[in-house]
Amino acid sequence: MAEVVVLYKTPKDPAAFDKYYAETHIPLAKKLPGLRKYQVSQGAVATPAGPSGLYLVAVLTFDSMAAVQNAFGSAEGKATAADVPKFASGGADIMFFDTKVV
Repeated sequence: MAEVVVLYKTPKDPAAFDKYYAETHIPLAKKLPGLRKYQVSQGAVATPAGPSGLYLVAVLTFDSMAAVQNAFGSAEGKATAADVPKFASGGADIMFFDTKVV
């Protein structure tokens, strides 16, 4: 399996972020070819020391890194990536990695 993790920093307007993310970005991202699972954090994103500065964490699961590369190289992937700056006013970090069960 491979994961894509998106760390969204606190936006300037959380209500506008929530509305756009739910109504526009999630439906767009769910069209990514090969997407197996799409999870988002619920409530505050904290650290052991307290608040994190992150607003939302999204975790997208694919079968492999090749599937991730295919998804983000597709028209749907390019549209999804281009959509992020439209609502993520606090910025976002996107990471890809393979996973294994240990």
